[in-house]
Amino acid sequence: MGATKSAARAVRRVWQQVAEGVYRIDRAHVNCYLVVTPDGMTLVDAGLPDSFSGLRVVLASFGAKPSDIDAVVLTHGHFDHVGMSSRLTHEHHVPHFVHDEDRKLARHPYRYDHEAPRAGYLLRYPKAIPVIAGMATAGALSVRGIEAAGALHPDQPMDVPGRLVPVWSPGHTYGHCGFTLPGSGILFAGDALVTLDPYTGETGPRIVAKAATADSERALASLDALEATGARTVLPGHGEPWQQGIALAVSAARAVGAE
Repeated sequence: MGATKSAARAVRRVWQQVAEGVYRIDRAHVNCYLVVTPDGMTLVDAGLPDSFSGLRVVLASFGAKPSDIDAVVLTHGHFDHVGMSSRLTHEHHVPHFVHDEDRKLARHPYRYDHEAPRAGYLLRYPKAIPVIAGMATAGALSVRGIEAAGALHPDQPMDVPGRLVPVWSPGHTYGHCGFTLPGSGILFAGDALVTLDPYTGETGPRIVAKAATADSERALASLDALEATGARTVLPGHGEPWQQGIALAVSAARAVGAE
C-alpha cells in the first residue's frame, strides 16, 4: 500500500494548476499546458512521449480523457514539443496546429537548424547532462512526427477553446509562436523565452542556447514581441513559471544574451 501511494504522489508531481483553468504538465524539464474552458480544452505543446501519463492524470482529475481535448497548438515543431502528438492524433483524433514555417519541422522533428554543435555544450556545461539524460529517458529519442495544420496566424485569435492568440516569435525555430490567453495576463512562451536552458542547465529567463536555436540574433529580437504582450505570468517550454512580469523576464534574457 505504501509503495502504491508513493507511486501516485510521483505521478501527481508532474502536473500542477498554475492559473485558473491552466494546468502545467512537466516531464523531464519539458512543459506543456492544458487550458480548460467552459467551451472545451486546448493543449499548448505536446511535450515528450512520457508526458502522456501526467496528461492523463490531470484530465482524469476532472472526469475527462485525452479524446476530450479539442486541439493541440504547437509553439514549434521540435521533438520535445511534439512527443505526444502522434498518439493524440492516431489514438484520440485530436487536431494539431502550428505556424506554416514549422509544419515541415513538425513532420520531421529532429531535422532542425542550430547554430552550434550540441556535443560541445555537454562538455562546457556539465549541469546539462542530467537534463538531457532525463529527456532521453522520457522518450526524447523516439518521437514520431505529426502532420499539423498551418491555420495559425500571428495576432489573430484561434478558433480553439481559450481563443489563444499567436505571438510571432521566430528565432529558436523559423516558425516559432508564443500564445497569449486573452483576459488572463498569461503568455505561453514556448522556447522563445525559457527559465531553464536544457543545453546549459542554467536557470533564469533566457533564450535557448545556440545548440538548439536556428537564429539567436532573431530570437533575441523576438523578445520585443513577447514584451509587447504585457503578460504578468510567463509559462515557458522549459523551467518554472515566471510570475514577475514579461518586462523583467525579457530584460534578464537580454542581459544573458546568446550562449
